[in-house]
Amino acid sequence: DVATEYDTIKENYLNRKSDKEYVSIASARENAAKTDWENEDIPTANQLGVQVFEDIDIATIRNYIDWTPFFFTWEMRKKYPAILEDEFFAEQAKQLLDDANAMLDNVIKHNWLKAKAIIGVWQANSVGDNVHLFENGKQIATYNFLRQQGKKGKANRCLADFVAPLISSKQDYMGSFVCTAGLGIEKQLAVFEKDHDDYNSIMLKAIADRLAEALTEYMHEKIRKEIWGYAADEQFKNEDLIKEEYKGIRPAPGYTACPDHTEKLKIFELLNAEKSIGVSLTESMAMSPNATVSGYYFAHAEAKYFSVGKVQDDQIADYAKRKNMSVEQVEKWLRSNI
Repeated sequence: DVATEYDTIKENYLNRKSDKEYVSIASARENAAKTDWENEDIPTANQLGVQVFEDIDIATIRNYIDWTPFFFTWEMRKKYPAILEDEFFAEQAKQLLDDANAMLDNVIKHNWLKAKAIIGVWQANSVGDNVHLFENGKQIATYNFLRQQGKKGKANRCLADFVAPLISSKQDYMGSFVCTAGLGIEKQLAVFEKDHDDYNSIMLKAIADRLAEALTEYMHEKIRKEIWGYAADEQFKNEDLIKEEYKGIRPAPGYTACPDHTEKLKIFELLNAEKSIGVSLTESMAMSPNATVSGYYFAHAEAKYFSVGKVQDDQIADYAKRKNMSVEQVEKWLRSNI
């Protein structure tokens, strides 16, 4: 949607300005996004705890594919479906889409890929810039988040602001997920590589990536409508889902709202993702298989994606203390935000 795109471009521009002013982390926290929690209606989650979804039907998942990033893989930077009418790209785009759908048919027919997901929803409350997760009244994990420190005349956002504070006495919730569509890909890639078939090798990887994102979209819908159930009556077409017109967000560690990749360790441990669905983390915090997405679920009506931007020394020191890491370790992982 054009308005959202404009806001993102504007925010990215403000974050890039070299002469940008910053505030202390204490001031940034005072300028946090405010919610009237006492009057906030927080629906009770339908199902708490961890659930595993195995052998998810790829024929169902393909209906949730966002094709625009698929064309980006092939250096065709136009939005789908408009690209199919584009004067420069139309012919090539139609051929690529036909090839992709033919390969999807083969993926389904020959079981080239397996899709699995593991999700969890827990009772949760924020304490400062952290979110504590609870099970049966006992704290089981703490997610640590970063806050914007740029001085730009509006709230300094942090993901923790979207969860009711512990002192509010309001029961809130938060979720986490790992979704993969890359299980088994190596076997078919080996066949293509043996035949020196680079085109189909790239195509299969691109399709696996799209299916992982599609599975993530599918599971998020399931969370909103059934498992958490805070938007049971929503009715959206795929194009509406792609535009993120629903309530809630699913930010991923390593991206702009939560740039610290090491928080993935907590998600994977909490969900027992490696043992349950065969997805692991490398030393560099990359996910294996590659066609995997992990992240958080927030349900707050005002929850929006944003960019943390540059963080200052005072927040780095505070964050290192919260995570029980050295300042040097934190700086290593947040290099692009310093």
